[in-house]
Amino acid sequence: MHIHYLDPYAPRHSPIHSLDARVKLLLTLALILTTALTPVGVWPVYILLTALITVIVILSDLGVGFVLKRALLALPFMLAALPVIFTLEGDTAIHFDLGPWNLTVYYDGVERFISIALKSWISVQAGIVLATSTPFPELLSAMRAIRVPRLLVAIFALMWRYLFVLADEAIRLMRARSARMGHSDQPGLKPGGSLVWRAHVTGGMAGNLFLRAFERSDRIYVAMLSRGFDGEVRTTPMPPMSSGSWLTLVSLLLLLAGLLLFAYLF
Repeated sequence: MHIHYLDPYAPRHSPIHSLDARVKLLLTLALILTTALTPVGVWPVYILLTALITVIVILSDLGVGFVLKRALLALPFMLAALPVIFTLEGDTAIHFDLGPWNLTVYYDGVERFISIALKSWISVQAGIVLATSTPFPELLSAMRAIRVPRLLVAIFALMWRYLFVLADEAIRLMRARSARMGHSDQPGLKPGGSLVWRAHVTGGMAGNLFLRAFERSDRIYVAMLSRGFDGEVRTTPMPPMSSGSWLTLVSLLLLLAGLLLFAYLF
């Protein structure tokens, strides 16, 4: 089975991969929603959610390191929340001077920051497991099965498929640039001109890529219309879910609901 380098799907023989795509999609959304609604500072629930996502990662046979490396995507969201430790006033934890600024770290801000960081980290891992354990066409069928609006599903499908077209166009441009750039045998001498010249060429390539992508998208759309496209991407209906899939879905939904209830009662 050929997998495009842009496709995050990683084929494995694991219980998570063999699970119904509708169950995985619903449980992923439920896990992210539960994590987002968990109040700040309820550490037992955060520990249980972290343990749950870790078990899921292990069962997916993707490798803990594989998922954690890609979970660094949550780092910008964590850093964006960092100022909250200085702005959410409460009991003072640390007070220090940083050049001309007098900074105060508050316990309430640290608690809020750690909660946001854990929520981002858990949610990103759930999304990674879903994307790497489910082929994208199955995800689209699962979206249709749970009554996601057809227009949104069609937009997702076209954007995903055109992403590969755009990447192929970029590869052609880079190959053409490499074929036209001079190479020197002198060590340390980079091909091409100065940094400003290379920046100018890169800007021209970006504009050229936009024009080529726009023209090719128009040709693709005309070809789709000539084949009877009426704005809806039709797929074969998914088979009914098995009793095991229903049991897994209901059990984990009840578990997540219990964790959320415990978080608010705690």
